[in-house]
Amino acid sequence: MSPIDHFSYGLITPVLSYAMSSVGSMLGLLLASRARLVQGRERAFWLVGAAVALGGTGIWTMHFIAMMGFGVRGTVIRYDVPLTAASAFLAVVVVGTGLFLVSYHGERVAYLLGGGLLTGVGVAGMHYLGMIAMNMSGHVSYDPLIVTLSVLIAIAAATVALWFTIRVTGAVQRIGAALIMGIAVTGMHYTGMFAMAVDVHETTIPLAGSKGIDFLLPLIVGISLITVGLLLAVMLSPSERELRGEEEYLSRTETEKGDEGAPQANLFGTPRG
Repeated sequence: MSPIDHFSYGLITPVLSYAMSSVGSMLGLLLASRARLVQGRERAFWLVGAAVALGGTGIWTMHFIAMMGFGVRGTVIRYDVPLTAASAFLAVVVVGTGLFLVSYHGERVAYLLGGGLLTGVGVAGMHYLGMIAMNMSGHVSYDPLIVTLSVLIAIAAATVALWFTIRVTGAVQRIGAALIMGIAVTGMHYTGMFAMAVDVHETTIPLAGSKGIDFLLPLIVGISLITVGLLLAVMLSPSERELRGEEEYLSRTETEKGDEGAPQANLFGTPRG
């Protein structure tokens, strides 16, 4: 019988992790939709925010909450702090890279597929880096077939997520897309977890690292502050309708200026002057 228990707290951790993934995805889609309407530094600002929401909240935080329910009978688990922090940084960076690729070149299928491949492999790398950060009294091994499946799921999920960021409009569509993204991210995580096997052995040597619960309070405070900050940025900025109206007004004004500067035709249809 396997000593691994993926749901040591019952359904609370998978439900909370799915909810967090969906919330992060929803916020990321909202920020990405703002990025589509602006240019220059303002677009980069919204894309960075979307990367933090998707990579930080929707993916890494989901991963860590799910790990709170992970246990191995016969050994305690400790987490290497620098490696755990590096996994969070990796998630935000790869998601941000994919968002910038599709935001500026999303009309080209090659960039969408390339961004999905890069982001998916990076997200899978984040997951397994987080697993490497775990210290326990036992030998850890992975089923290569299930690992491969988890990477393929990550690539497919990342590609669809990036496509959503450049295509989805409206609150209802964003909610639906966020729920789908939450399923994909959570599914990738648990697929990768089921690839893991542990051969426990007894030892009296204390394990290095921190308890998972030690991350919980900073995680809650940090994610709450980031989420509130991003929501305030959206609320205080012009709405999507206002941005579109301003864009249409500027376009109409430029057209009218062009018409005024054009040569006027006389009664015979030939230009004057």
